[in-house]
Amino acid sequence: MDFLVIIAYVAGVLIVYALGKMLMIPLRSIFNLIANAVIGGGVLLVINFIGSFWDFGVGVNPITALVVGLLGVPGALLIIALRLVFGNLIS
Repeated sequence: MDFLVIIAYVAGVLIVYALGKMLMIPLRSIFNLIANAVIGGGVLLVINFIGSFWDFGVGVNPITALVVGLLGVPGALLIIALRLVFGNLIS
């Protein structure tokens, strides 16, 4: 095998490795966002279950799930406060 071919293979492997490394960071962020949205949806479902005793509910949609997923408990409190202030305008 020629020495230049070996260098080309090594360079190709390093380039593929570098591209994979660069793409993993955004993918990890996207997976974290999806996981947080699922957790946020679960929190909203629990809020709706507990709120059903007092005729209170919050709509479970992608926006509210992402807000609760990204902000956690403060996000849930924000959604509850918005629901109390604006009533049926948001759901």
